[in-house]
Amino acid sequence: MAISAVELTTPIAEGLQITDHSLRVDLNDGRTISVPLAWFPRLLHASAKERGNWRLIGRGHGFHWEDLDEDISVEGLLAGRPSGESQASFKKWLEARSTGSRRRAPRRRA
Repeated sequence: MAISAVELTTPIAEGLQITDHSLRVDLNDGRTISVPLAWFPRLLHASAKERGNWRLIGRGHGFHWEDLDEDISVEGLLAGRPSGESQASFKKWLEARSTGSRRRAPRRRA
């Protein structure tokens, strides 16, 4: 009996929409996936301007928010994985934001 191997590939992101409640990603295979913004506390607590300052990384395999130090992968979204950041780490990040003590790296110009 012959067994054929099925090659699974992770689709890549083509677009992103962020609302006050959800993160929606358009994939190159025609699907749109939506997850609660609450899965990603840094995005949930970010301003609209900070949420809008993202870029594709890994040729569409994920997203990066420079201002928030946040990375989200398409693979993780498809697997249903929320942020893996510990509560202690998030609390420290949130406190640094509220006191304004968070230092930012200089922005690179394109």
